[in-house]
Formats: sequence, C-alpha cells, structure tokens
Amino acid sequence: MRLAIGSDHAGYELKEAIKAYLDEQGLTYQDFGTHSTDSCDYPDFGLAVAEAVARGDFPLGILVCGTGLGMSMVANKVPGVRAALCGDTFSAHSSREHNHANILVLGARVVGTGLALDIVRTWLAAGPLGGRHARRVEKITAIEKKYGRE
Repeated sequence: MRLAIGSDHAGYELKEAIKAYLDEQGLTYQDFGTHSTDSCDYPDFGLAVAEAVARGDFPLGILVCGTGLGMSMVANKVPGVRAALCGDTFSAHSSREHNHANILVLGARVVGTGLALDIVRTWLAAGPLGGRHARRVEKITAIEKKYGRE
C-alpha cells in the first residue's frame, strides 16, 4: 500500500514519527512536506495530498496539523476526498468502515504520539464495508455532483 502524507509546521514532528512507523511496517509513502518546523501554510500541503489521493495516485493519505481542523477543511474541498479527523481509535476504525475515509487527519497538539500511532495502525487495518455503508457514501458523492464538485 502506498500512502500520501503531509503536514504543516505544527504537525511536522508527529508526521516524522508516523513515517518511522510506516517504515517499520514496510509501507511506502510519499512525503508532500513540509520538511521542517519553520512556519508555513497548511493549505499548501493539505491540497497536495488531497489532490494526489483524488487523482488515484495514492489510495490513502495522512495529514497532520496543529488541531487537524484546517487540514480537514482543505482536504474535504477536493472532490472525491473523504478526510476524517480522528482523535481516537473507534472513530478511526469507523471512518474507514462506515464512511470510506481515504484521508486520515490528526491534530498533533491534540493527540500524543502514542495515541496517534494507535490511530494510524487502526485506520490502516480497517477497510470499507459495503451494503448500507456504500449506499451512504454514494449519497455523499451525489452531493458533490449536485454542487459541481465531481
């Protein structure tokens, strides 16, 4: 599995810890930046990851900023992206199974490294369920189309 990953300056250190975990698991990823703790603008990195996932270059992505809120807002503007801000493993698991989330968003100032890695592990292990969940995701896609965001 290939992942797209990105952060702003506030999420940089947690992103690096996540990359180390991905390396340990033998998972491949592309880091879309940022590459330091120097102040930067989260929309630049959130958009890059979201567009790469929406294009199908990567099946899944992970974004990290201070609270996760900004990255969530940016990523969810891109048609085809279902970014889920998760602060616990139950939400992470449900976001993949029920909502077919394709981008996980974490708030580095909200969750510690240990919990964040548990969330990543849980999110990556879960997969989309069909049936009523697929029907509901189709309704989300219909909303995107209704507003010209296909």
